[in-house]
Amino acid sequence: MNAPLNPGSPAEGGVIRHDWTLEEARALYDLPLFELVDRARAVHLRYHPRDEVQLCTLLSVKTGGCPEDCAYCPQSSHHQAVPGEKMLNVDEVLEAAGRAKDAGATRFCMGAAWRQVKDGPAFDRVLEMVRGVKGLGLEACVTLGMLTEEQARRLKEAGLDAYNHNLDTSPDFYRSIIRTREFEDRLRTLKNVREAGITVCSGGIIGMGEGPNDRCAMLRELANLDPHPESVPVNALVRVPGTPLESLPPIDPTDLVRMVALARLMMPRSKVRLSAGRTELTREAQLFCLYAGANSIFYGDRLLTTPNPDVTDDTSLIEAAGLRPQAPVA
Repeated sequence: MNAPLNPGSPAEGGVIRHDWTLEEARALYDLPLFELVDRARAVHLRYHPRDEVQLCTLLSVKTGGCPEDCAYCPQSSHHQAVPGEKMLNVDEVLEAAGRAKDAGATRFCMGAAWRQVKDGPAFDRVLEMVRGVKGLGLEACVTLGMLTEEQARRLKEAGLDAYNHNLDTSPDFYRSIIRTREFEDRLRTLKNVREAGITVCSGGIIGMGEGPNDRCAMLRELANLDPHPESVPVNALVRVPGTPLESLPPIDPTDLVRMVALARLMMPRSKVRLSAGRTELTREAQLFCLYAGANSIFYGDRLLTTPNPDVTDDTSLIEAAGLRPQAPVA
């Protein structure tokens, strides 16, 4: 797995490809850390502004009661780790979106704890939320579970910019984490999103008991989509009491740096988003991730039901890195 890479070869990263092998991904992952980060940084500077980071805010518009059994998720009805709450109304969501915009966010993401989208009043309310967020001048993103081609089309007509649907982990490890749906269901939803003309936001989680091959295989699945996801969230497991994974050890922060760098090398044009798990990272580890190719963060003190650094801490982090928030898209 540690075969040397040839300088200038496609496996160096930076070439837009959709035919990555697991062996190539693993060879990059296993590079000495500083060499890996140097290569990722060079690719980042080739495709992205050196001093810009996108700020995104995520709001749970319908919390808990999800019938999926995802072992990491406190919103699963199988775990009862958080109580179910009624769906927010449109005014509540738009008030939150306005606050996020005032704090500097340019993308507002809305999550509902559903296994799949069902047509009816709740979905109609989400469409109204999307239209309202767009009316505020923000990019609108939702994560609602699986959806059909027709539902994706309706979201696009409402003005949706991006749909988040993470692969979570590799195809081989998937059944160890989720049994209520198949890995192929995830890919089918991404296909429906793409064909509707909505940009794709899809990434994964590390620290769930998977090995390095699983991590590389997950990124390989994303990097071999054509086109690549426009946004790739890289999450570290948040070990929530009451979930099956609550007793797992924390990740080594350098593993997250490796994942950010590998995502940057394999998907050069994508936004790589430093996502869940940042509250357990030191300031220095987060700066290292930003240097290695992360150019987007979730901004605000909550990520659905789990904690996130507060706005003051993130403002300080961004200033320390010499970065500036990305301006709103005109």
